[in-house]
Amino acid sequence: MFRDLPLVSIVTPAYNAGRFLADAIESVLEQDYPNIEYTIVSSDSSDETQDVLNRYRGRVRSIRVSRQGPAAAIHAGLSQARGSILAWLSGDDTYEPGAVRTAVESFLAHPETDVVYGGACWIDQYGAPLRPYPTTSFHPSALERDCFICQPASFFRASAYAGCGLDLSLSVSFDYDLWIRMALHGCRFEYVPRHLANSRMHRDNLTLSHRGEVFEVSMASLGKHYGYVPLSWVFGYLAYRKDGRDQFFQPLRYSPVTYAASLPYGLSLNRRHAVRYFVEWAWTPVRGVVRACIRGRAPIPVWPSRDEADCSPTTPCRKMPARAEPEPASEADEVRGGD
Repeated sequence: MFRDLPLVSIVTPAYNAGRFLADAIESVLEQDYPNIEYTIVSSDSSDETQDVLNRYRGRVRSIRVSRQGPAAAIHAGLSQARGSILAWLSGDDTYEPGAVRTAVESFLAHPETDVVYGGACWIDQYGAPLRPYPTTSFHPSALERDCFICQPASFFRASAYAGCGLDLSLSVSFDYDLWIRMALHGCRFEYVPRHLANSRMHRDNLTLSHRGEVFEVSMASLGKHYGYVPLSWVFGYLAYRKDGRDQFFQPLRYSPVTYAASLPYGLSLNRRHAVRYFVEWAWTPVRGVVRACIRGRAPIPVWPSRDEADCSPTTPCRKMPARAEPEPASEADEVRGGD
């Protein structure tokens, strides 16, 4: 009897999400897990969001809240959820078939687990795969350097969220902040090496359209919770401030001037760990030269990249047919992101 299975409550925040919202909704409705409570939290959108919701009236539950940001909308939905397992799926992301069932099976197999997350793929505005999201097995110290948990591919127990909910003061990077605080509160994470969800990258993506703020909020969270902001974040932020490249569609560029500037700026953020930061700053180019020499390439200084970890899911991105060939974006139009 399916009612003996845990109820999974999924929330989708929908503000001006009309362009991709139907894809998100369909990916939930097509799940093969029979005990799902699905709620869409809408605000006063100015696009076709309400028209999309009208098409699904009677099939999904929707509530309306005043516009206070995505974290507040997600929290409003989760606060009304009845499930023992919770998740949220942004209006431009999608689940893979069987994602919810896979997550529940992991929770049942590991009753001590508080958070289950799996592999994911970055997709473009047309739904075509770009590359795997760099997820990896969980280790608490790894969160000190980067967010390797893809939000749409994550599920968590209601009891864990009750003890450690979203920080509603954050308008971006609130998922990274949540994982950090859950880990520090002793929550147990379980990684499922299977492709569970897709994170859509496009110019209106929250991460890409607020790139500078993402850097600032993430670095503030790292400094607040761990007392240390790694060089990769400092250099990436200064590089973005210098050239405006999104560091997703437009790769991060090495600049000796920017690298030099990352020393005083990084030291100002890490006053209590100045020696640690200086050692990381001084050793990184040396390590890059050594790696390049070992690989038989020209010795070009490199820095830690949040995209270079060998942490792809064992199941590759499913090949999804593109609806149309994307038009090449001009350098001025390209934007970066990553949930």
